[in-house]
Amino acid sequence: MFKIIIYALLSITITPISLLAQTPSKIAPKREFRGVWVATVANIDWPSKPGLSVDQQKQELIGLMEMHKANGMNAIVLQVRPAADAFYSKSREPWSQWLMGKQGLAPSAGYDPLAFAIKEAHSRGMELHAWFNPYRATMSANTVVSPDHMTRKRPDLFFVYGGKKQFDPGIPEVREYIVQVILDVVKGYDVDGIHFDDYFYPYKIAGQTINDAATFRKYSNGFTDISDWRRNNVDLLIKQLDDSIHHYKKHVKFGISPFGIWKNISEDSLGSATNGLSNYSELYADSRKWVKEGWVDYINPQIYFSFTRKAAPFGTLVDWWSHNSFNRHVYVGHGAYLMHNGTTRKEAAWAFPNQIPNQIKYIRNSNRIQGSVFFSSKSFTNVARGLSDSLRNNLYKYPALPPQMPWLDDIVPNQPQDLSAEAKKDGVHLKWERPLKASDGETASGYVIYRFIEGEKIEVLDARNIIKISFEDFHQFIDTNVEKGKRYNYLVTALDRLKNESEPSGPVGIEAQDLASTEGVGMILKQEIESKE
Repeated sequence: MFKIIIYALLSITITPISLLAQTPSKIAPKREFRGVWVATVANIDWPSKPGLSVDQQKQELIGLMEMHKANGMNAIVLQVRPAADAFYSKSREPWSQWLMGKQGLAPSAGYDPLAFAIKEAHSRGMELHAWFNPYRATMSANTVVSPDHMTRKRPDLFFVYGGKKQFDPGIPEVREYIVQVILDVVKGYDVDGIHFDDYFYPYKIAGQTINDAATFRKYSNGFTDISDWRRNNVDLLIKQLDDSIHHYKKHVKFGISPFGIWKNISEDSLGSATNGLSNYSELYADSRKWVKEGWVDYINPQIYFSFTRKAAPFGTLVDWWSHNSFNRHVYVGHGAYLMHNGTTRKEAAWAFPNQIPNQIKYIRNSNRIQGSVFFSSKSFTNVARGLSDSLRNNLYKYPALPPQMPWLDDIVPNQPQDLSAEAKKDGVHLKWERPLKASDGETASGYVIYRFIEGEKIEVLDARNIIKISFEDFHQFIDTNVEKGKRYNYLVTALDRLKNESEPSGPVGIEAQDLASTEGVGMILKQEIESKE
């Protein structure tokens, strides 16, 4: 016979989540963004090559997500529009050439890569941020585009630079078109974020000139300096996107990952003590302004430098961004792809396996840096395999929730109802009911399950007590990682779309039985979830 012990809430002190969730922990943070870029352009990360079957693509993506989940990640940044093309079906642009091998060639009917990726990420407690390249249209002069590609339909919207076609950011119609492309995804998919990388105006090439003088004359918008005009063109797109995304879905985060240096101090007293390529001057991207004006929810500077990089030390740039966060989130971009074994001519500092672990420890010492994103996924299977060990066994050993964004939503959901536990041969079965609607109308978009050995202090700050995070609306869970005769206490909290967390339901106490099998530790009843869809 199983035993159930329901402990009276009045007899146990539980610190409210509204207070605990805000308290930082440097060893195992309860809130920390842990993302990885999954690049589809040129099949860098996924799919491994064009033309794979649907089942092969799905298995590769599942394997990739399983690896990153084991590494402690809680966000996938998936490239869905690498070059005015699409890795999703609800698009006004053609299917990407890197999906089936030919631009415009659709995969099997009923398969939508983005929808599949969202479902798989959410079931593993990971956010899915859709990564767009706003202006890039072709990768080379030899790119074969479909008849439906915008470079064929509207060649007047592009200029050529370095052999690549790019949307001309100075044309108002271009900005409106890009906004609508992105809103197709915002409206049509359950994404958690919209993400840009560092490609705005192109990186400079010696001897090349951006052919936008005619656009400048036609749409000068009162500017007399073409550099200021170019920066304003990008600003207009960012501002319009921020307004449009949040108009349709308040909970969808908007983030940008610019090159790591805004301005050097030699250019501006507000700049960083560095001496490298400048976002502001060379790429016409005023990244600091976007944060200061509140046009982005997070900035994710690509600080692909070591601590000892003379021109741009890692610590110098992290400190600069932490002082220029303007109450928005800063997630540091780490160059996992730079790691090597010391046999190459690359910078020697990247041969030391503790380079990135030390970077993570460094940013955790700042209360104004909220996490990390790693470039890129494939690196964890080759040059950064050692980093995987450091993450899963140490730095990211315990799960974390993404940090809260109170400027978008600070209303916590209500707690789950009617939590119960039952000990069976295959583990402890937990059940609960969806919470009542909160004042903003939200119920729950996910849950967090906590477990405590009897006698442990019951509170929800310590991430080491989390056994499951899922961003799906499920109401049952089987904990198979229990020992016969031990008594456990369980709590369950609800999450809304922006990962605000409710007060806990419970605690419920239970004594575990002997298990028939220990396979599938902590398995959600996926069959029941799928049967309801």
